[in-house]
Amino acid sequence: MPSSSNLATDAWVTREEIQKRLEHVKVNKGPGPDGIHPRVLNELSAVIAKPLHLIFQDSLRSGMVPRDWRIANVVPLFKKGSRSQPENYRPVSLTSVVGKLLEGVIRDRVLEYIAVHNTISLCQHGFMRNRSCQTNLVAFYEEVSRNLDAGMAVDVIYLDFAKAFDTVPHRRLMIKLRNIGLEHNICNWIENWLKDRVQRVVVNGTFSNWTSVVSGVPQGSVLGPLLFNLFINDLEVGIDSTVYIFADDTKLCKTISSMQDAAALQSDLTKLDNWAANWKMRFNVDKCKVMHFGRNNINANYLLNGSVLGGSLMEKDLGVFVDNKLSNSRQCHSVATKANKKGIDSRDET
Repeated sequence: MPSSSNLATDAWVTREEIQKRLEHVKVNKGPGPDGIHPRVLNELSAVIAKPLHLIFQDSLRSGMVPRDWRIANVVPLFKKGSRSQPENYRPVSLTSVVGKLLEGVIRDRVLEYIAVHNTISLCQHGFMRNRSCQTNLVAFYEEVSRNLDAGMAVDVIYLDFAKAFDTVPHRRLMIKLRNIGLEHNICNWIENWLKDRVQRVVVNGTFSNWTSVVSGVPQGSVLGPLLFNLFINDLEVGIDSTVYIFADDTKLCKTISSMQDAAALQSDLTKLDNWAANWKMRFNVDKCKVMHFGRNNINANYLLNGSVLGGSLMEKDLGVFVDNKLSNSRQCHSVATKANKKGIDSRDET
């Protein structure tokens, strides 16, 4: 595996790898602002692999990223709540497909490096090999159910970062990337990739004006999720409670048998709030909730940024309904309803 001193050398890709990546491009995806459709790249893979290989090699060696790879069409995808509120939409960036190919090369090389050096915290389950929503939820359910079976009470605090991907400060991100030992050419390339980015919003075929992007990692990019993971990787350092993370979805979990235990959980929550402030991030307090498990729970209050967190009897955790009794009835009902609807729809189509 590559060391920090030769990572950039190992990142020089071969023409064969470029052609293989072109052959596996998802042809049903839309193009970026450059208008180059992935189907064209896929069907011409044997012809364009060599010139793209030369372009990629030069970009990696120089640490310079073409401007066309740093512009994005942003499509807002509705999440939930009122459709009139901008915060209820998730921005997805459509960028150059050619640029994404090189992003994929760099992502895979960095993943190899951090796997060898055990860089990513085991608390993080998002966008990592052999980790997933399922591993996050299984570990969480195992801890809570084991403590409930032992007659213990458990408090879980669900935390919500405000515009997490969009607010990552670039300079501070680069400090963290260099601190983990990534080779300087790779860091220089990523720094240039983040620099002078511009984007415009696209809604129903209508385009906004171009605007500069001064912070954040692009949602919808290949590199963005990994860079975000590396940025928040030290979030759980110094925390005694159990932390479960999937990308920016964070849970803080602790058994509670006394007010001293609640005070310890509060202390950990304050540490997380301080971490966010130190790294120019913030929590959306209104969306952060506490769930009390166990019949003998003391139902303690917890403060975040001076506000008492609201209690919750049920949360949708990574797509799964979780209630304070650890019952699966709501989740089973939801799955059954969706299955019945799909069955009815499929019969109507025949």
